Amino acid sequence: MLADRPMNGYQMIQEIAERSGGVWKPSPGSIYPTLQQLEDEGLVRADEASGRRTFRLTAEGEQYVQEHAAEVNAPWESMSANAEDDDAAGLRPLVAQTAQALWQIMATGSPDQQARAREVLADTRRKLYGILADGDDQEGGPR
Repeated sequence: MLADRPMNGYQMIQEIAERSGGVWKPSPGSIYPTLQQLEDEGLVRADEASGRRTFRLTAEGEQYVQEHAAEVNAPWESMSANAEDDDAAGLRPLVAQTAQALWQIMATGSPDQQARAREVLADTRRKLYGILADGDDQEGGPR
């Protein structure tokens, strides 16, 4: 989002809620630690004006966004890819909640917590592909 324009934390919360169609509205308790982590990594900087901290990408942050465009855009694409599919609509809130939990682990989790999250994600991916490999019991109906 900061690649589009500088924003304060509240604006980011609103933007995430809007981009996700209201499915994902992160709390300040998840946004601000993430911003602090990105600031510590030199990817964003905060400017104080009128009592508000506005965050913007640094040159390093802009380079990261360019080099990792697919990764950066993946959450938004997954939320909008099946917007018209009623069955997928039931999955969207769970996907958003899972993404929020993962983002927290990435931003503030210990190395052990991050390693365990990688294991869970790898196992989940295998299981999801297993569901697709099983197919349907009857034509037009899921198993």
